[in-house]
Amino acid sequence: MTTEHRVTTERRGHVLLIRMERPAKRNAVDAAMTAALDAALNELEDDPDLWCGVLTGGPGMFCAGTDLGAGAGEPTPRGGNYGVVRRVRSTPLVAAVEGAAYGGGFEIVLACDMVVAGRSARFALPEVARGLVANCGALFRTHRPLPLTVAKQMLLTGQPLDARRAHELGLVSELVDDGDAEAAALALAGQVCANSPVAVRATLRAVDAVVSEPDENGWRATAVAGVVIENSEDRAEGVAAFLEKREPRWTGR
Repeated sequence: MTTEHRVTTERRGHVLLIRMERPAKRNAVDAAMTAALDAALNELEDDPDLWCGVLTGGPGMFCAGTDLGAGAGEPTPRGGNYGVVRRVRSTPLVAAVEGAAYGGGFEIVLACDMVVAGRSARFALPEVARGLVANCGALFRTHRPLPLTVAKQMLLTGQPLDARRAHELGLVSELVDDGDAEAAALALAGQVCANSPVAVRATLRAVDAVVSEPDENGWRATAVAGVVIENSEDRAEGVAAFLEKREPRWTGR
């Protein structure tokens, strides 16, 4: 097992287990974690002996998204934000979710191919409650596994979706007892690895070529939304209120 900054990697046969480990910050992503996630996913994609990956945050928390105090660092050349969300992959990646996958943490989940979740897991996009917009793919990816009205409800209210409902709607592919998500995701990765890696990679590339075709439009629309937010008073107030642990005082400007 190797450790790099705030991410550990462990090989399990043809599977690479990638674990975010920054519990004091609820696995919030800073620049060091972005670099480490990028390195881990580069390894997954570049090593022909690795046929599937599992990404987890450990037993109690998947990821709280961007570290609003420190920032998530610059997007990486291959992975984009967090080293994950704009990555082009041919090696499958399974998200193993326990606890909360909020904000950018949920956007990391949306960038994975399959999702295994514990029953107490929950997913949310609270950016609007901070005077922000979801800028790592959620504006155009949330409605793919979820009905459009549910996706809009998550994006516009910031309220969480629990794992049971997420499983019913198709976001979560396997729902398991709390504490079992990592083991179940490794078992699912093992099922993938029982097949021809050449066929699996070709299949994933073909599916993603169709599904991700509108992504460039989505990134452009996200950038436009980001420009609106960037210089707003609400953005500064929302982040300040979060860091100061108080209710925001919105001005609408």
